[in-house]
Amino acid sequence: MIVWVNGAFGSGKTTLVRELHRQWPATLVFDPEQVGYVLREIVDVPTGNFQDLPLWRRQVAAMAVGLVEEYHRTLLVPMTLVEAAYLDEIIAAVGGITVRHFYLDVPRDVLVQRIESRTMTPDDPGRDADVRAWCVAQIERCRATTDRLPTGTVFLDGRQRVPELTAAVLEHLGRAPSVRR
Repeated sequence: MIVWVNGAFGSGKTTLVRELHRQWPATLVFDPEQVGYVLREIVDVPTGNFQDLPLWRRQVAAMAVGLVEEYHRTLLVPMTLVEAAYLDEIIAAVGGITVRHFYLDVPRDVLVQRIESRTMTPDDPGRDADVRAWCVAQIERCRATTDRLPTGTVFLDGRQRVPELTAAVLEHLGRAPSVRR
C-alpha cells in the first residue's frame, strides 16, 4: 500500500509522515522531491517545477512500485501534488498497488505563518527568502486543487496537532499504533 500525504507547502506533510513512521516502523518513507532534485542536476526544467517533467512522474511511480514490491512494506509519501492530472497519472502508473490519499487542509494564514517561520537553506539567506516566497505564492494554487483530488481522498484538518492527525490516519487505515522503543 502507498499512503500519499498531500497538502500545500507548510501544511505538515513531512512532520505527519515522520510521526506515522515512528508509530508504524514497518513502513518505508519515500520523498519524491529527491527524484526532482536529481533530475534538476541532469536536465533543464523549463517551467522551474520538476513535477512538470513526465520523467519525474514516471520515476516517482517506478520508485514507489519498486519499493513496495521489493520490500513488501507500506510506503509513506509526503508530497504536494497540485496538478490533479499528475496525481492521477502517478496513481494509474502504480497499477494494482492500493493508494490511500490524504490531504492536509490548512487555512492560508496558518500556512503563511508556518512557511515564514521556517528556514530551508540556512547557509544562503537570500535563497531561503526566495524559497519561502515561492512557497507562499503557491498557496492558493495548492488550496484550489481540493475539488479535483481523487475519489476517496481523506481530508484532514491540518491545524490539528500531529498526534491527532497521526491517530486519524492510522484509524482510516485500520492500523493501531506500534511505537518504537
